[in-house]
Amino acid sequence: MAGGLVALLDDVAVLARAAAASIDDVGAAAAKAGAKAAGVVVDDAAVTPQYVRSLAAERELPIIKRIAVGSLRNKFLIILPAVLLLSQFVPWLLTPILMLGGAYLCYEGAEKVWAKIAHHDASGAGEETVQDETTLVSGAVRTDLILSAEIMVISLNEVIDEPFWSRLAILAVVAVVITVLVYGVVALIVKMDDAGLRLSQRSGAVATFGRGLVRAMPTVLTVLTVVGTAAMLWVGGHILLLGTNELNLHFLYDAVHHVEVAAHDATGVLGGIVGWLVNTVASAILGLIVGALVVLVMTLTLHRRNSKAAAAAATTRTDGTIPAPLSRAARRLDAPTDRAPRG
Repeated sequence: MAGGLVALLDDVAVLARAAAASIDDVGAAAAKAGAKAAGVVVDDAAVTPQYVRSLAAERELPIIKRIAVGSLRNKFLIILPAVLLLSQFVPWLLTPILMLGGAYLCYEGAEKVWAKIAHHDASGAGEETVQDETTLVSGAVRTDLILSAEIMVISLNEVIDEPFWSRLAILAVVAVVITVLVYGVVALIVKMDDAGLRLSQRSGAVATFGRGLVRAMPTVLTVLTVVGTAAMLWVGGHILLLGTNELNLHFLYDAVHHVEVAAHDATGVLGGIVGWLVNTVASAILGLIVGALVVLVMTLTLHRRNSKAAAAAATTRTDGTIPAPLSRAARRLDAPTDRAPRG
């Protein structure tokens, strides 16, 4: 009896050691996979603060929390099951799907550039103030979906040879850690001015530092907005650049690679940095070109149709004429749609 109990405890100890070793392996693999996606993590942290810059201070953290929850939903309910199933059964589909996401990022970035060129700052600010919180969160979560997909696919490429359940555990760890890291940093960035205000109420050098922090934060947020837009173009263009190469369309990738190598060799000890900059700028230019083409197509089709409909509606209500009495059917169409349509 005692011998059986000792054998059972020995078996439990062996299983515990195996589980601990497995956890260590998962942690190490998750760290390696997350490190490869660090560049996209920086982009994600730069993109998100622009969504809360027009909100009241007390609404910033709740909105960031909602975006973070949406990011976790993206990763666990959409991206993680999709990439695991695709990698298991149809791995060749990952690249085209990722390229579609890259094209969407290029579109988002190019649209922001076009809005800045075509409209004055006041117009842009007005557009920000009329957006409600649900619209802001939806836009942020939609953009996060693309960036999170890029993070998860990069991480998947690092552990593609692992068994299915190991891949699942590693990617789940990466998803949680990356989300906490990104939105923790975002929360710190957007609340820096509040911290500076509290410090400014003290005395001496601390108060001076606090006042400087408060004055600096609008500039910091503006810079982050620019960085976020550039990041969309860079990441989107880089996805397309790598994707075309994987689809055996090598001319774009080869051209950028040759210029990158030439810049690396010509700049000596700075070669690594200069080569990276060349690749980044080339990716951003490609992203801007592709994004501009998508913006042009959207402007000539969907946006033009919506503008015409809005203009027609405005004309019928502001031309100074007295409208004819509406029929009962027309009155129904014009009535506020506060109830869901039947059937």
